[in-house]
Amino acid sequence: MRVLLVASAFNSLTQRVHTELRYRGHEVAVELALGDDLLRARVAAFRPDLIVAPMLTTAVPEDIWTEHTVLIVHPGPKGDRGPSSLDWAISEGASEWGVTVLQAVEEMDAGPIWASVPFPVPACGKSELYRNEMSDAAVAAVLLAVERFAAGDFVPEPLDYDRPDVRGRLRPYHSQQYRRIDWTTDSTAEVLRKLRAADSQPGVLDELYGREYFVHGGHNEDRLRGEPGAVIATRDGAICRATVDGAVWLPQLRRRRTPGGPATFKRPAVAALGADLPAATPEVPVSAAAAAVRDTWSEVRYREEGSVGYLEFAYAGGAMSTAQCRRLLAAYREACARPTRALVFGPARDFFSNGIHLHVIESAEDPARESWHNINAMNDLVEAILTTTDKLVISTLPGNAAAGGVMLALAADEVWAREAAVLNPHYRLMGLYGSEYWTYSLPRRVGAVEAARLTRETLPVGAKAAADLGLVDRVGSGDAAEYAAWVRREAAALADSPELENRLTAKKQLREADEAAKPLAEYRTEELAQMRRNFFEEGEPYHELRRNFVYNVVPPATPVYLRS
Repeated sequence: MRVLLVASAFNSLTQRVHTELRYRGHEVAVELALGDDLLRARVAAFRPDLIVAPMLTTAVPEDIWTEHTVLIVHPGPKGDRGPSSLDWAISEGASEWGVTVLQAVEEMDAGPIWASVPFPVPACGKSELYRNEMSDAAVAAVLLAVERFAAGDFVPEPLDYDRPDVRGRLRPYHSQQYRRIDWTTDSTAEVLRKLRAADSQPGVLDELYGREYFVHGGHNEDRLRGEPGAVIATRDGAICRATVDGAVWLPQLRRRRTPGGPATFKRPAVAALGADLPAATPEVPVSAAAAAVRDTWSEVRYREEGSVGYLEFAYAGGAMSTAQCRRLLAAYREACARPTRALVFGPARDFFSNGIHLHVIESAEDPARESWHNINAMNDLVEAILTTTDKLVISTLPGNAAAGGVMLALAADEVWAREAAVLNPHYRLMGLYGSEYWTYSLPRRVGAVEAARLTRETLPVGAKAAADLGLVDRVGSGDAAEYAAWVRREAAALADSPELENRLTAKKQLREADEAAKPLAEYRTEELAQMRRNFFEEGEPYHELRRNFVYNVVPPATPVYLRS
């Protein structure tokens, strides 16, 4: 079928629905909701059999939904209506929620139901829930609805609140009045629910040192204690704030915009506070190994199971700053010094990496120079992985990866991905040539012709399609927990295999042969020559594209190939 995806942004769910439908043979195009007339023109030109809206914050024009079947993906169970569905699910402590695919009608979220799929709600932030459990259910619901539409004989179920399985209701916008934290009375559990329900957007409006900030994200702290509301510690750019019965870590803050003042954006909490943060506030580090056995915030954790080491990392939005790259490199070197036979490298769930940290770069005094430092720190990390010859290194992608994050994953001996993961192996949408040794790693996996196509066409690639191309070696199914269990079983089997020594010998020989043919330093020098131009020369689009991304000035442009 010809399926048109209409979305407010080409976000993670829209990309995943796009890759899943294309993988099943449908002809799929994407149109961003940038205006009713533009949408009408696109519908007329593409002539879709079906229109699906995976993530839409505006109404579809009546003349479109009366002439075409338009299916809306709503992140709530049957009967749930309103713009803050996941916010309410988390803030009210729901253990189970759902996704409903309904037909567009005049009244928002009230159309006939084509599919509804439940999902569990673990203790995590809204954005993580959205990209994992919710997204899994949404894809299942969309595929079921598309199958029912294609069959031609399915009659969608009218919304009827008298039905016992319709448990949702119309809810108001989850405004700041519901999110406000009272540090003198709210328990840690209450604080975490409020923070998690707003982690990506809009944040929780709060006050620190006489200024108003939106707080993004929150994590428990198991040991530190202090006066409720006080900032009692820092760690790797985050601040720890005491509650009435514990403490929470706050990784990111965004200063509230003053009337007529400049736009603001999320930054590491310590950097956002700047000189307002008392100099006496202690930095309380935690090692990667200690973090793995504690209930505290850390971006990097390390543990061992038998012959396998697991170096786990988790970065907000998948972005990795210069400092974060350097800390991860130090942890990687420590992990490599351990007497293990295999090293699994990647997050426990959610994003793998999206490359350099555009928000930190934007806030730097000299963004071009910070961009240069950041890409070199990424390169140092990738080089360390490429030159590890005494262990089998496995990149694991339970979630998405993009740009330099994909190339970071490709540096490993094997790349494993959950079938829900989406890869974007390109840099062009940010006006960059790219580095992270991609000119070495990508062609050796997919060939020069395919590498050129992937980087030119800015194509999102689903995990199964990535395996077909050779970008990914193994694909694991199931939810995040099932995938993690699968990774542990497969990694243990490889580490304990009698063939591992022969494989490591062959790996070392291949690295030596590749180095003799063309040293890694040459790939790096050639790539960085292009990146230097992107960062420092006048007329390059990178700085404007970065600012637009950071400040959300304009919606991301629909990639050209999606409009063909």
